[in-house]
Amino acid sequence: MRTDTMDLINGDRLKSDAFNKVGLHVLPKGTIIHSEEIALLIRQSIHHVDIEPRDHTESRLPAEGDEFSQRLRENFDLTIQGYQSIFLEALTTGKFNQTMVDDKLKPFLETIDDRKDVVSLLLMLGRDDVNLYNHSLQVGLLSYYIASWLGYSKDEIYNISKAGYLHDIGKSQVSQSIRNHADELTGEDLEEMRRHTQYGYDIIRSSMAGDDTTALVALQHHELEDRTGYPLGIGKKEIHPYSQIVAVANVYVKLTSSSIGRPKQSLIAVLREVYGLGFGKLNEKPVQALIHNLLPNFIGKNVLLSNGEMGTIVFNHPTDIFKPLVKVNDFFRDLSRERDIAIEEIYLE
Repeated sequence: MRTDTMDLINGDRLKSDAFNKVGLHVLPKGTIIHSEEIALLIRQSIHHVDIEPRDHTESRLPAEGDEFSQRLRENFDLTIQGYQSIFLEALTTGKFNQTMVDDKLKPFLETIDDRKDVVSLLLMLGRDDVNLYNHSLQVGLLSYYIASWLGYSKDEIYNISKAGYLHDIGKSQVSQSIRNHADELTGEDLEEMRRHTQYGYDIIRSSMAGDDTTALVALQHHELEDRTGYPLGIGKKEIHPYSQIVAVANVYVKLTSSSIGRPKQSLIAVLREVYGLGFGKLNEKPVQALIHNLLPNFIGKNVLLSNGEMGTIVFNHPTDIFKPLVKVNDFFRDLSRERDIAIEEIYLE
C-alpha cells in the first residue's frame, strides 16, 4: 500500500526497502514505523513508501450507529494524525506550524461541542491503546470540558484545550529509547524525560509568538501545589490556572490507561484517586468540576461489580459519591452500605 510519509502511523510496517533520491538505502523492508523512522524519511526527502496493509478488523471507536458517533469517528483519526504531523515537525525542526494546530483541533472540538454525556465519550476514546498522540488529544479534550464547567469564555476554553493538546510536545526532543522505555525510568533517563516540560516551553515559544500562556502550561503541567512537582517545584499561587486544569486532565487520562505494574482502572476508581489528589496536590476547583460533572453521567450505565454481578447504576449518594446504588436483576445493592463490594468496570452500553 503506497502511503504518503506524513500519513504514516505508529505500527505501520514497510513492505519494501526505502531509498532516497540518490539511491541511498534508508530503511529496510519489514521496519516497524515509529516517530523516529518517520522523521528520518522526512529528512531524506522520501515522500512516499510502501507499507503492509493495515488491520482494520477493529475500528478505533465502537460503532454506535448514531450521527454523533459517525462524526466523531470521521474527526478522531484526523486530529490524531494532525498531532502526529505537529510532533514530527517539532522533532525535526524544533518548532511547528501554529495554523496546523487550529486546522486540526477546532473541527474536532466542534464535533463534540454539544456532547452532554461526557462519560460515554471518554469511554469511547479510552478503548484505544493510549499512545503519546492519543493521550495528548484526550488531555486537550478533557481540558476543554473542565474549562467549560468552570465557566471560562469560549475563547478561553479553546485556548485551554489547545494548551492541553500541546502539553507534551516537548517529548519530541526526548530520545525514542527513553520515550518508549518498557520499564519505569530511573536516574538520568528519568531526568531527561522530565526535561520535556522545558523543551515544550521552548518549542511553543518558538512556534506561537505572543502565546506565552500555552508555553507556560507545557512548562508547569507537572507542578503540584505542595511543591513536590517539577521542573521548578513551585506552589499553588505560582501555578497558572490553565496549568492547573491541564494537570488534572493529564492525571485523569494517565490513570485511565494501563501502565507499568498497574492494570487499567475503572472510571470510578480513577475519579476516587483524582479526588484524593485534590487535597493538596492538584487544584481543588478543576478536580471538583471533573468529579461533579462526570458522576451524574454514570447513572444508567451498566457495571461489573467486584462480586461478579452485572448491574446498572440508578442513584449517586450525595454524601458517598463513589458508592452508588446499583440495580442487579430485580434487587438493589447499596454500595454505601455493602462496603466490601466495588465497581470493577463501567460499560458504554
